[in-house]
Amino acid sequence: MLMLSEKECITLIKNGECFHAEVDDGAFIVKIDEYAPIICAAIHNGHRLRNDLTKSFLLSKEERFYEEDPYTDELISSFPIQIIGNDSRFEYDLNRAKTLSTYFKTAWDKQVWQKPLTQKQRAKSHSKHQAFYNVLETIVTVIEKQFNNAIVFDIHSYNYKRIEKDSPTFNIGGGQIDVERWGGIVNQFEKQLNKIELPNLNVRAATDEIFQGRGYLITHINAHFDNTLVLPTEVKKVFMNEASGEVYPLVLEELKAGFKNAISETAAFFVRRYGKRKKTQKADILSSSISSEVLNLDKKLFLLCKSIETLNFINPVNLIAQRNKFLKKNSYISPNFNYKQLNIDPYKFREHLYNLPVSEINDADIQQLYRHVIDNLASKIDLLATIGTDDFVYNSLKYYGEPSPNDIANARFLLHLNDDESEQTEELLSSDDAIDYFKFQAKEWGLNCKIEKSGKIVAKAMVNNEKALLLINKEALFTQKELHAFAYHELGIHMLTTINAKKHPLKVFSLGLAGNTHTQEGIALYSEYCSGSLTTKRLKTIALRVIAVQYMLEHGDFVKTYHSLMNEFNLDKEFAFTLTTRVYRGGGFTKDYLYLKGFRDVLNLAKKSSIDNLLVGKTGLLDFNVVSEIVARGMITKPQPLFDLTYKSSGDNVLDFVVNSIK
Repeated sequence: MLMLSEKECITLIKNGECFHAEVDDGAFIVKIDEYAPIICAAIHNGHRLRNDLTKSFLLSKEERFYEEDPYTDELISSFPIQIIGNDSRFEYDLNRAKTLSTYFKTAWDKQVWQKPLTQKQRAKSHSKHQAFYNVLETIVTVIEKQFNNAIVFDIHSYNYKRIEKDSPTFNIGGGQIDVERWGGIVNQFEKQLNKIELPNLNVRAATDEIFQGRGYLITHINAHFDNTLVLPTEVKKVFMNEASGEVYPLVLEELKAGFKNAISETAAFFVRRYGKRKKTQKADILSSSISSEVLNLDKKLFLLCKSIETLNFINPVNLIAQRNKFLKKNSYISPNFNYKQLNIDPYKFREHLYNLPVSEINDADIQQLYRHVIDNLASKIDLLATIGTDDFVYNSLKYYGEPSPNDIANARFLLHLNDDESEQTEELLSSDDAIDYFKFQAKEWGLNCKIEKSGKIVAKAMVNNEKALLLINKEALFTQKELHAFAYHELGIHMLTTINAKKHPLKVFSLGLAGNTHTQEGIALYSEYCSGSLTTKRLKTIALRVIAVQYMLEHGDFVKTYHSLMNEFNLDKEFAFTLTTRVYRGGGFTKDYLYLKGFRDVLNLAKKSSIDNLLVGKTGLLDFNVVSEIVARGMITKPQPLFDLTYKSSGDNVLDFVVNSIK
């Protein structure tokens, strides 16, 4: 971080420069990523005490920490303009007037100094106080000039255990706010704060219940500016042990994310009402640039994980030989599958994974997104490291989950449907015909990808994300309608998201977000529905996969599952083998139930809003809101679908009824 003098800092601000710097020998920090009408301050965050004062200082580190506001800098870390106090309020208090900012003898009924500070010592502290407000004034002046109005979120924390009555989680101090002018903004902020959810805690926001906002920061701004609103806000120290100073990381993480939403929504509301941009949304308040910390982490994560593709390791290398042997020998001896060797040390991989600098990311939601990805990848390496062992099925359950009673009920419902007789009479086309068709469709859609035959995959078709390669099972046969469906499924979604992900500066979208299998297979099936190529037969195949996973978990025996599926549903032997192999490869693979579940969830989302942003790469519904925000902020390019993904009737009343009956 830069080290700047007060004058150097002010010059940069007046010139509209973006920078991060410690100012006045580190007395405070200024972070400007973008000039926006929102300023966030954490003036009591710091704990520093300069050397010439320590000999006379009587309070212990714990006593000092107790009255300071630690971690408030993290609560504002997502925002484009931040000003953060580094020095302890016991050296000089930035929320008191300059002449009163140094405590003479006592504070909070405790003696602070062994002997009163000298005039020289007080003067040095006062000069730091003045420097802070000179810089803050410059920021507000520039913002008011550019945006007409500005809003300052003045964030503090408070010790609540010494308060005998119930106290709010968030207290807005309105004592110096012109309520007639700004009351609507205060109410909006309180409303947004009340939406925050914290683990195992009840949340309540209030105005003027414990504190009335009588601090100097708002006094100073009100005295010097006519068009800037300051919202003094106290946060109850529920995110830490106020006595010992021990932080509660899970609470703090959720609090950061909640604060980001509450402040940005309130600021957007403020700008719509008082600013130049009447259509301002939450994303417009936040920076459009990707921070160096995010780019650094993303690069390290991609280099570590770019070859971790589950299907590259999970498909048996001796599939054809084992299938032929199984079907020729009356199907009563389980196949003995062999797999590609894992070329990664799982222990070192996990070690490197959890050493990645996620905590350096300031944006709360983007930080959470990467945490989700890292946890997901740790589970993935456990899965890959146990391929072919008894532990594999347990790691598959951890990574993919298992079908719920509702998933099984949906599958059973679909399996009771009658087949479409027209599907049974269609001509079957070879893998060569399929390749010709897919190459033509890829060219029509402008997809730059390779298409090849393979004898090593279980599915009829599969996209290799790392190579942007569509593999076609060389022994597969397709109807014309199936080819159409597979084109929309594999090329229109899986290949498109593979190619889109490679275009972005953030490579995490190539690796895959948490839950990306569920989401990507859901969109792919939804695309079949949108294209008019989803059939009853296809839905029943997807439903059979759910039952196959259920039977695999119940039986734990390939032969028993194979015969149960074949006899109960009157399946062809080769189809029953493929279906059973899909769920037994690796040692018990539960992924296949996610197709139907994902289709249901994506369909329900598409009924409410656009799902186009899911096409930026290998996204997941868990972080869909963050992905949409990243797109809205202009950090990555908005994806363009190859065809309309807006929910509408398929034109087939029976199909629409069936699809909308999946609960």
